[in-house]
Amino acid sequence: MKRVLQGILLMTALLFVSPLFAQGILNKMKDKVNRTVNKAVDKKVDQEVENKTGINPSSSGSGSSSSGKPMNKGGAGLTNTEPPDVKAQMVEAETAHAAKNYPDARFALQQAMMGVEIQLGRLILKSLPPKINNLPADTLQDKVMSTQWGWNNLSIQRVYKDGADKQITITIGNNALYTGWVNMYFANAGMMEANAEQQNFKQVKVKGNKAIIQYEDSKGYTLIVPIGQTSMIVWECINFANEQEVMNAANSFDIDGIKKMLGEQ
Repeated sequence: MKRVLQGILLMTALLFVSPLFAQGILNKMKDKVNRTVNKAVDKKVDQEVENKTGINPSSSGSGSSSSGKPMNKGGAGLTNTEPPDVKAQMVEAETAHAAKNYPDARFALQQAMMGVEIQLGRLILKSLPPKINNLPADTLQDKVMSTQWGWNNLSIQRVYKDGADKQITITIGNNALYTGWVNMYFANAGMMEANAEQQNFKQVKVKGNKAIIQYEDSKGYTLIVPIGQTSMIVWECINFANEQEVMNAANSFDIDGIKKMLGEQ
């Protein structure tokens, strides 16, 4: 009863103060009540969960996830492995084939082909210029990826950067991100350019090769040169001043040499 009288007296007093001041006091009281109620509800829910599962959701620092499994705190990770030995895989394929073990023969051939692709990718990386537009190559980021056997699954990548905010990433090989878009563009190039209200992509040529250049504020410039049915060279240029600077960078690469090494010419 005493608390009720105190509340009535407080509400009466609020009628004689400014509306803004009164509203502020009411909001603080409301927040305090909500926090108290929520805390009580959360505690009750946690208790119910603990009773049924033996796990207290509010406990922390136990080194366990909410599922009760221990959380991983570190590890050595995976070690880099050498590409498959082509000769050894070919011998293994012949042995498996002679024994009519065709699944193993097929797998060994796939491994041999992967080994060839990785060696080819490393050879192409060595042929790329060490510096483009005063941007040195960051060879620590060089990548040669072969997801399956067959050239269509080979991807070669190098990054050039100045240590600040300017960068070129060149990717050679199959690029699923752009393949469908490029095919659609060349099939409907005239219509797409004619219907574009604000032209942020267009067809160009790089050393005589058909290409597409695109610009987006969030990504910068993207220049794509198809070099096969599903293969291409892609330059992604961040913080380049203009289109001409991108074209100058692309023209510094030996595109015909890359195509020749890949057997596309």
